[in-house]
Amino acid sequence: METIIIIVFVLGYLAITLEHNLKIDKLIPALGMMALLWAIIALTHMPVFEIIPGIGKESHHLEGVLLHHLGKTAEILVFLLGAMTIVEIIDYFDGFATIKGYIKTKKKKKLLWIISSLAFVLSAIIDNLTATIVLITILQKLIKERELRLWFAGIIIISANAGGAWSPIGDVTTTMLWIANKVTAAVLIEHVLVPSLFCYAIPTFLASRMKIFKGSVETDASDNNKPKSKYAGTMFYLGLGAIIFVPLFKSVTHLPPYMGMMLSLAFVAACAEIYSSAKFNITTIDGGESQAASRHSPVHHSLSKIELPSILFFLGILMAVAALESLGMLFDFAGVLNSSVPRLGTELNSTLISDFVVLLLGVGSAVIDNVPLVAASIGMFQIGIDEPAWHFIAYSAGTGGSMLIIGSAAGVVAMGMEKIDFFWYLKNIAWLALVGFLSGAVVFVLIRNFILNV
Repeated sequence: METIIIIVFVLGYLAITLEHNLKIDKLIPALGMMALLWAIIALTHMPVFEIIPGIGKESHHLEGVLLHHLGKTAEILVFLLGAMTIVEIIDYFDGFATIKGYIKTKKKKKLLWIISSLAFVLSAIIDNLTATIVLITILQKLIKERELRLWFAGIIIISANAGGAWSPIGDVTTTMLWIANKVTAAVLIEHVLVPSLFCYAIPTFLASRMKIFKGSVETDASDNNKPKSKYAGTMFYLGLGAIIFVPLFKSVTHLPPYMGMMLSLAFVAACAEIYSSAKFNITTIDGGESQAASRHSPVHHSLSKIELPSILFFLGILMAVAALESLGMLFDFAGVLNSSVPRLGTELNSTLISDFVVLLLGVGSAVIDNVPLVAASIGMFQIGIDEPAWHFIAYSAGTGGSMLIIGSAAGVVAMGMEKIDFFWYLKNIAWLALVGFLSGAVVFVLIRNFILNV
């Protein structure tokens, strides 16, 4: 039966990877794969296990294991729902128009550095996907020349993915590692910030020397930069501050991150309702009056715009990987990997993972989704919190996807917004992303071995 389990997983994985060719949303194979895997386990009465660090596999009842994994997955999904809602509330007040006020230059090279730096910083706070959407939307208002916008979009993808890698709230994969207690916010930043800086700065520097970024860009002087709402700036800074507060809340209370995110959401939602002069009517009981009020509620409006397909995809893929983990397959595969893969780099504190394997994970994330790759690594490797291997995984999985435009959520959304051709990106941007990825990886190893001495 294990062979059937693997076949179902591989076929589901291929369907997710080939979503553009099959023209079906990746949430469909993810949910189908999840349900089939657990159904096979239940119908065939396969023994399930819970992996306990330092002990190994311990047999448990199916329902208990399923609830355990559902609880861990729900922590991630509730966290993401809170973050998405805060971002949508900011957008409701046109808060991201505040960013446009910081862009006053007409020189292409300077504009490139401003945009890429904004992508790097913003993605660490509001996640790389949202940062990409915001900045490409701004670019479409600033730059009329499409060819130039494509180059800017490519650098935004690289910078946004690099910015998301060093923050526990900047990318789904780093959030997964953080919530799974594989990394802490402070140590993750300590290890990954500088490599991520190199990953974004070197490609930006190389691009700034190109002919396409010489000269000045023509802008429309009559363009109105004023936000639509007088509370735009206030909600922008309130929202960003509320998201940044979440890691601080976790470090003080030691509660799961989603608790801090829910507190931040409650605060931002309350401010939004006050500023919009709407009723405090987040929940609805009867249909008539409450629905009329919801049309004027920024909270209801924001909740209606959340990307539920992404949430359902994460549910499907995380629970599918959990099925393999509960059968002990990932744990056993880690043992095989440990004994067969040569140590091509400096030995890590953990004897399980080599630098070579983690780099392969980064390259793999450019071809297939990095969420299941990281989910699998969490299930495979039973090493301690804040081991350098986890930080290297966060870096590689977060930045490796930039090498192909379909390798990250930021790339896919940019591809849709600007109709970027896959092969144009491969020819013009992929090499910059590869140089940045390898540069950051080298810096990570040097810092780990000679500065932090871990």
